[in-house]
Amino acid sequence: MEASHEEKRNASLKRALLILSCVLLSIGTCGGPLIMRLYFIHGGNRVWLSSWLETGGWPIIFVPIALAYYHRRTTEGPSTKLFFMKLPLFIASAVIGLITGLDDYLYAYGVARLPVSTSALIIAAQLAFTALFAFLLVKQKFTSYSTNAVVLLTIGAAVLGLNTSADRPKGESDKQYIAGFLMTVAAAALYGFVLPLVELTYKKAKQTITYALVLEIQMVMCLFATIFCTVGMLINNDFKVIPREARNFGLGEGTYYVVLVLSAIVWQTFFLGAIGIIFCASSLLSGIVIAVLLPITEILAVIFYHEKFQAEKGVALALSLWGFVSYFYGEIKYSKQRENEKKNEQEKEKEIEIEKKDTPETADVSQLDP
Repeated sequence: MEASHEEKRNASLKRALLILSCVLLSIGTCGGPLIMRLYFIHGGNRVWLSSWLETGGWPIIFVPIALAYYHRRTTEGPSTKLFFMKLPLFIASAVIGLITGLDDYLYAYGVARLPVSTSALIIAAQLAFTALFAFLLVKQKFTSYSTNAVVLLTIGAAVLGLNTSADRPKGESDKQYIAGFLMTVAAAALYGFVLPLVELTYKKAKQTITYALVLEIQMVMCLFATIFCTVGMLINNDFKVIPREARNFGLGEGTYYVVLVLSAIVWQTFFLGAIGIIFCASSLLSGIVIAVLLPITEILAVIFYHEKFQAEKGVALALSLWGFVSYFYGEIKYSKQRENEKKNEQEKEKEIEIEKKDTPETADVSQLDP
């Protein structure tokens, strides 16, 4: 009974953590591109700085790590550790962090050249890459519902692409637009690879993966991604240009720094949400949540930046919501099925134990003395 109660408690905590991660990912997915685009619209043009801001808020992760440590210290005593990560996991997280840094630059370059509606459309293709790499790296099993969700979300992204030429920014050359398009496609593919790679790291780690350890992994990833982008900023002399760019910013110098700080904070919610969903569920679900939120980002871009909302965007939104519902309906259905199978197995085990107790023990005649 105690074990069953503990399992239910852990399941409830994991469900609550999954919901929290979805909320954080929603804030980051919708808010991150909008704030980044705000920077470029009003006079910002430093791509390396924008990519740096995507992970530069990594010290924020110290807050939940410190709170978790304080809680463990009060319950387990002063002998408890602040960090649990071992060297192999640290190296793996650092490598993924460097890949993430490259992905940050590719994405920031695309946002600098394309409107939010177009970049969101291209990033939606990330789901197909995530599904492919999840199948190859972590042997993700597809159900009819998850396959349906991937197809619907991919069709939604394709529908969005039917009329994007009207959204091309004024003064944007064909060369710049194509470069931004290709960079964003590369960013979608690379992050579609990163999500399953993180899940594979969890599975291959030779230590128990707890949420506290997940936070450490995220902190190391963001730290090395930030180091990667810092090198780019130094080579590009971005640090020297920041004061001058702030003075010329369209919304004012003070607002310029507010935009930078807010961008760093919001992007951290994106990464924390993504790794939280991978920990609680799978990299595929993380990709699906990102994809379903992209049309909402489109609507917000229409509201705040007055981008056109064609009929194609309405169709894409409907398809995305349909895919999202399809995935979760399938998950609920299959989770109930797994619970029933588990109960049946437990009942069979109990019946076997009862039969063993009821059966009288017989002596082995061959071992008796004549």
